[in-house]
Amino acid sequence: MQKKLAAIEKKIVGLKAELLKIGEMRPGSLTRQYQNRKEKKGGYYQISYTHKMQSRTEYVKPELVEDIQKQIKNFKRFKELTQMWIDLALEHSKLKIEFAKQLKNKLS
Repeated sequence: MQKKLAAIEKKIVGLKAELLKIGEMRPGSLTRQYQNRKEKKGGYYQISYTHKMQSRTEYVKPELVEDIQKQIKNFKRFKELTQMWIDLALEHSKLKIEFAKQLKNKLS
């Protein structure tokens, strides 16, 4: 049981290290829109996201598209890593509780 707990703790330390490497980030979806959809003329980019339960849409200059795409990718990675951390933390907590119960039963 203690080996399992130590393995989980090691994974969490690894996740924290990966989180520290994440650079600029922002939520959202970047899409290309057109003023004339059929002829695909008048194209522009926009980012749509929700923050503090409020939906927002902003225009993005073409020269910023690559940077925004990287920020969105970083945000998705951040969410993925934090979800993994939460999963491991829950597993760790359950194992710790189970270990405490077993220890208590042995002492009784």
